[in-house]
Amino acid sequence: MSGPDSSHLLRDEIGATLRLAVPLAAANLLQMMVYAIDVIFVARLGPEALAAASLSVALFGLVNWCLCGFTGAVAPLIAAELGHRSHAVREVRRSVRMALWLAVISSLVGMGVCLLGEPLMLLTGQSPAVAARAGDFLAVLIFALIPMIGSNVLRTFVSALGRPVFATAITAGAIGVNALGNWAFVFGNLGAPELGLVGSALSSCITAFATFFTYVFVIRSDRRLRRYRLFGRWWRSEWPRLVEIVRIGLPISTTILAEAGLFSGAAFLMGRIGEAQLAGHTVALQVAAFAFQVPFGIGQAATIRVGHHFGAGDRAGVARAGWVALAAGGGFMLASAGLMLLAARPIISLYVDLNDPANAAMIAFALQFMLVAAAFQLFDGVQAVAAGLLRGLQDTRVPMLIALFGYWIPGATASIGLGLHTPLAGLGVWLGLLISLVIVAALLLWRWSRREKLRLTPR
Repeated sequence: MSGPDSSHLLRDEIGATLRLAVPLAAANLLQMMVYAIDVIFVARLGPEALAAASLSVALFGLVNWCLCGFTGAVAPLIAAELGHRSHAVREVRRSVRMALWLAVISSLVGMGVCLLGEPLMLLTGQSPAVAARAGDFLAVLIFALIPMIGSNVLRTFVSALGRPVFATAITAGAIGVNALGNWAFVFGNLGAPELGLVGSALSSCITAFATFFTYVFVIRSDRRLRRYRLFGRWWRSEWPRLVEIVRIGLPISTTILAEAGLFSGAAFLMGRIGEAQLAGHTVALQVAAFAFQVPFGIGQAATIRVGHHFGAGDRAGVARAGWVALAAGGGFMLASAGLMLLAARPIISLYVDLNDPANAAMIAFALQFMLVAAAFQLFDGVQAVAAGLLRGLQDTRVPMLIALFGYWIPGATASIGLGLHTPLAGLGVWLGLLISLVIVAALLLWRWSRREKLRLTPR
């Protein structure tokens, strides 16, 4: 291949990746703003309410992310089908239909898990008062799970079909719905009952259903999307396709469980250390999670781009898509690390009142934890993108084993040991998180770089 041709292909790949990654990352950031609205409103109810909401969302978020990964296995399948044949209407429809089936079935299981939230919190040593309020919160929030997982499947579909901007616009609308719902039901405005913490959960449910039905409306209205007739004969089973999604999706779900389980479990460790440290941890983790949404979006785009080349049997295209995505994800996370170091207090002020003496301890801990968060930004970005690249190759089993090892052997051991058995306390928990991300990022990047020798690429 000549130099000019190679440069042209690289420019095309950069353009294609950015056209997918920018709206997906924007949608992820907007989704974090939806979650941040809950924190902003609940934080004004006091430290106990914030602690209860933090523990509840840690459990619910863990279930939600795992199920999104489980059903999200439809992304590399759709991309490969379109790469193999650009008008694979029937194949794409079958994949999405079975992913929606899994969304409903798996969400029902997830709702049962969330209902065990209060006894689980008591078992891990949380305050009975906080655990009781968390249980009431989860009893309402669980009804948001089915529409959330269903929306994730539809979002994957519109993105793979070249309409990621729909995901951005729909998520932007969800911000307004959730803000209005929190304002009405948390504090009793617009004639609504004043429900406090439970009102925030009710607002999340309303937002989730509004988001799902907006996706349905958009898909049925768009000329390119409606020809796939996703909702026609939705009762027809496609068992081989269902098995394929489960085969790819279970390792993805387990990988997410390994990572999110450690980060969610950190909230329970913080709850044992103290409410102020838990509150500071919640704010700092919100900031880190907000920054993570950009490389996560790049990783989602990379799954689609690599999957497309994989389906077409284009090994050179797989390589281009991978290195373009890694460069974009790493570059952004370096910038976000600098911002966390230079503007930590202004960022925290978006969540809590810096001038309120009651928040002094929380703010001090949040600033401390953000220093560690800045240090692990690059590694977090690399592991997110590398995982997305390997999913595009439909390689999910070994990345699952890497995640289980990295997060739960060195990572969890360090967090528990440094957090509960040394004077570092909450800072020790965060150092454990840093260790896990460094190890997982290094191992995933190594596997991607050796994809040819490991025979992961199409032949």
